[in-house]
Amino acid sequence: MPGLRTVAVVAGTALLARRALRRRIRTSPLWPMPALQEPVSGRPRSRALRLLVTSRETIAEGVVQLRLEGHDLPRWEPGAHLDLVLPSGLVRQYSLCGDPEDTSSYTVATRLVPGGRGGSREVHEQVRQGMEVEVRGPRNRFPLVAAGAYVFVAGGIGITPVLPMLRALPPGAEWRLLYGGRSRASMPFLEEVEKLGPERVTVVAEDEAGLPDLDALFAGVPEDAAVYCCGPQGLMAAVEERVPGVRLERFAPGARAAGNGAFEVELRRSGRTLTVPAGSSVLAAVRAELPDTLYSCEQGFCGTCRQRVLQGEVDHRDELLTDGERGDSMLICVSRARSERLVLDM
Repeated sequence: MPGLRTVAVVAGTALLARRALRRRIRTSPLWPMPALQEPVSGRPRSRALRLLVTSRETIAEGVVQLRLEGHDLPRWEPGAHLDLVLPSGLVRQYSLCGDPEDTSSYTVATRLVPGGRGGSREVHEQVRQGMEVEVRGPRNRFPLVAAGAYVFVAGGIGITPVLPMLRALPPGAEWRLLYGGRSRASMPFLEEVEKLGPERVTVVAEDEAGLPDLDALFAGVPEDAAVYCCGPQGLMAAVEERVPGVRLERFAPGARAAGNGAFEVELRRSGRTLTVPAGSSVLAAVRAELPDTLYSCEQGFCGTCRQRVLQGEVDHRDELLTDGERGDSMLICVSRARSERLVLDM
């Protein structure tokens, strides 16, 4: 990719001394390419796991990394993430950034978001080494596919799903990585990423050089290149504007989640009919009548609020359900109605 500049951040974590409860099982590698021909299904696993937090480490300003250990853990492929059930019951999604071949542990990292909805603060303030936590997954809606070349764009904590992809690329693969952040001190895995190859990696710290030049980055990108991006919403929107086919990893609701017109929802088992206003969600309307209705992420990621649909056409806006599951289910925190009325089995 002549003339193409890129910034990359890759993360590596120091291995802890092995405990008796840990077993490292190495089976057939995820690479080479056969694993890429069939992307991992986005279907969520129903199995919940209880894992031990064996390490909690600050790896950059405002970024904490957790190592979660267990036995014979499900394998995963680059781009996969976990649902982490926090002590309060909140469910948040974090990309796996460790070794896919390690079936004794998972590694995730999270940045503290002061103005967020509380999940990152709970991880930073309440999750400690020695605690047990519940996880669900892993699952992958951001799989690494076979391509003639690769361009990766990561912003801040968005490096976490990209890191295992960089490690998995076969020798000789053509790739570039652009890694941006507010400052070098705030960018996790920076030192390791820079070692991947000075000719492939460009780091853009905003306090030093301003925003990255995306137009220069995508000038001359081969047509057969796979482009991946994870980071702040503004960065992903800017990349998507330049590369409509970019593969994005979102952990925040997209613009479509806000909702359009009002519609009615019948709760068949409860014998109630509700109006969902244009500026509200099905979840909010349902909880006004049934306050014990379960929910967590309110972003269409975790599946806690999933309900069976008996009648009506759903405008699915979640990031979780498969096409088959959408035939008779919806996540009421973000999805809405295409028809004037929905009937739910509630």
